[in-house]
Amino acid sequence: MKTPYSVTLCIALVVGAAFIATPATAVDISKEKVLVNDSWLTAKAKIALAADSRVKGRQIEVETTEGRVVLRGKVDSDEAKRAAEGITAGLDGVKTVKNELQVVAPSTRDAVEEKDEAITGRVKAYFAKDTHLKNADIDVQTNAGVVSLTGEVLNLMTSAQASWTAWQVPGVKAVKNDLTVKEKS
Repeated sequence: MKTPYSVTLCIALVVGAAFIATPATAVDISKEKVLVNDSWLTAKAKIALAADSRVKGRQIEVETTEGRVVLRGKVDSDEAKRAAEGITAGLDGVKTVKNELQVVAPSTRDAVEEKDEAITGRVKAYFAKDTHLKNADIDVQTNAGVVSLTGEVLNLMTSAQASWTAWQVPGVKAVKNDLTVKEKS
């Protein structure tokens, strides 16, 4: 018996819709949960933030590690900061949200951003001069004078050295050390 084309098409659409409607949080493979790719969550968060009128999504940087999302950047108000956190926390697959957004009035934003870029450049220059840090995999970001260090280092001493060196840079108000230490194989 031949199945009419329209019935086959309907079945294909229903099956396809079922795949699309399945939550993007996890896929069950061999009874193990495999978490959705962090880059997918980052993209999903950026799209959701850009689509919400309360938040200027271009002002927000999103990083995701194992379902834990970090929001960085500058927003115009406390309401926008809270909204960004709420939007991100409501996404499927997001375990936690660390809100490091700074509230900076639009009138002072240009001066703050220029200063932050200069501080980031100086921290990187200090790292380049330090024999223990110049080849380390450390990302530096500055937000309203607060330097965030992320990446992976060989040992705890290198992590401590990075924090100490960043503190020595003029203009740094605080250092957030989110460096991880590589596991020994």
